[in-house]
Amino acid sequence: MGHHGAERPVRGFEARGGAAVAELDAEERAVIARVIADVGLLLDGESFGVEREPVADTEEELFRYLRGFEAALSDSEDPAVLRILPNAAPTDREVADEFRRLTEPELRATKVDRLRVIWLALSEDGPEWEVPEDQAMATAAALTDVRLVLAARLGLDTDDDAEALHREIDSAGHVLATGGASDSVLNPERVWLGMLYQALTWLQESLMSYVMRDDV
Repeated sequence: MGHHGAERPVRGFEARGGAAVAELDAEERAVIARVIADVGLLLDGESFGVEREPVADTEEELFRYLRGFEAALSDSEDPAVLRILPNAAPTDREVADEFRRLTEPELRATKVDRLRVIWLALSEDGPEWEVPEDQAMATAAALTDVRLVLAARLGLDTDDDAEALHREIDSAGHVLATGGASDSVLNPERVWLGMLYQALTWLQESLMSYVMRDDV
């Protein structure tokens, strides 16, 4: 599921030296780092970002729409978990459970390691998120996992669902810009998470453009 080509919610990655670099402001870094840590928690129950110092009121306001997202438990039947750790045999529970027992610990560890690398990079000072060329594919894979979790939370199962979300976000933007009324009741949490989903989509797409560039 992509997003409208004209929409670029954040500045994407570009080639700079031997790395892909995206410039993010402090709020963008904080939000993306936090959701990265939340997905890590969903995957393994250990956090590399939850030991959080008390945050200022402005930051608490920034993160308030993540509270419901963070309330999810690491349940093997959680739709978000099933997006990133799907059952190998959906019609045979016994086979699926055995395959999960044999393969899931290593797969979880790999995914969490990728997320941790991103979290550490975003936790550094400065506006630049630098991804070395040899880490670009792993970073893109980690962003896929985060987007899949967000998509599950947002109920994005089809392209039509994604288009409906884009319309909601566009409507919310129009309301904010004009002070007018919306044709439908908007859910602020859904719109906020949808905008985050769009931002991560664009970051991933721009990172893959870097990987596939012709001047390698």
